[in-house]
Amino acid sequence: MKVNNLGACFLLGVLLMALALGAGGCGGWFNPARGLAAPAEKIDQRLTDATSKFGFALLHELWEKKPDQNLLISPASVAMALAMTYNGAAGDTRAAMEDALRLQGMTREEINAAFADLKTILENPDPKVSLAIANSIWARAGVSFNQDFLDRNRRYFGAEVAELDFSLPGAAGTINRWVKEKTRGKIEEIVDDPIHPLTVLFLINAIHFKGTWTEQFDKKQTREIPFTLADGAAKQHPVMFQSGDYRYLQGEGFQAVFLPYGKNSRVGMYIFLPDPGRSLGDFYGTLSAENWARWMASFREMEGDIGLPRFKFDYEASLNEPLKALGMAAAFDPAAADFSGMRPVPPELFISEVKHKTFIEVNEEGTEAAAVTSVEMRVTALPQKFYLVADRPFFFAVVDGLTGAILFMGSLADPSQI
Repeated sequence: MKVNNLGACFLLGVLLMALALGAGGCGGWFNPARGLAAPAEKIDQRLTDATSKFGFALLHELWEKKPDQNLLISPASVAMALAMTYNGAAGDTRAAMEDALRLQGMTREEINAAFADLKTILENPDPKVSLAIANSIWARAGVSFNQDFLDRNRRYFGAEVAELDFSLPGAAGTINRWVKEKTRGKIEEIVDDPIHPLTVLFLINAIHFKGTWTEQFDKKQTREIPFTLADGAAKQHPVMFQSGDYRYLQGEGFQAVFLPYGKNSRVGMYIFLPDPGRSLGDFYGTLSAENWARWMASFREMEGDIGLPRFKFDYEASLNEPLKALGMAAAFDPAAADFSGMRPVPPELFISEVKHKTFIEVNEEGTEAAAVTSVEMRVTALPQKFYLVADRPFFFAVVDGLTGAILFMGSLADPSQI
């Protein structure tokens, strides 16, 4: 089951895994303390703003390539994996990564501390919402890495650390089993076999989310109705129906509603449905971090009827070209990249690929979603009552109301795509 691209971003404080190689290499797994850290009381707003801006910019880069395909990204996962990588960057490469991630004006210590705080807050959302964030670093056996680089990722990102002989036939399978475990089987692999002989490091973030609707949909109310595609064609598809009081927004060219999860309704999904006669592309033309902040402040409680398609799809993409377009080209250039903070040089390190995979399923009970981001390093060699039925392409986002973090965001072009 595979769906390529369309519009879904999910900001979740999730990222990397750190490595304990040191001068003589690392001896197996680093085992962090059991249990979750106490959640931080607040998050640095600069990080929340930066991650939102980065997420929307990345979303646009991907959506413009294939606007008729389903799309789902986790801005939090991508940002955290890159932030861990950033801990080993220096010089112009470090500045380029700060620009791409919209982190200008923050020191490395402030960035790391803010991600650590975000991770603890996101991992404690609600008694009926499960949100697990796991980070790991996998290093080629015999290759040494700077201890301070490993220690920062271990301390701030809670990363597990492993040394692995990448030349063994089962090396990729070992990493992929970790990915499958941390995503509860929703994403089975992120590393291709065989591993390239010049690859010396993988920094991987995995996120798994499962939330039960605060008010579940009655399966008896679900029925098939036509879902109109962008080209005007219609497909019969199961749509879930519900009535009640919701946070609602009648915007310019769209209407939107918030559907909460769990006991305290802190985390929920936002549905943005373009008005009849307007396309998903029209909505994307207005979608920005600035407008998002304005919209979030404009929702009001209102009675209404909702129709939401059941849907399930997965997505994968190489983020190399989008990240280059956002200003990170130097990090991918073997001749220009400076990751001297990771290990003694030469040979120089560069990012060979940033790979992203996601999964989402929405049904009457709630939502389950997962994301994995891998950074591969190589060496050089308003009405009184509204009626919203999402029976045409729409945008959606899963958001943590306490921090404003966008856990997922995307758009559904065709609910029958699998």
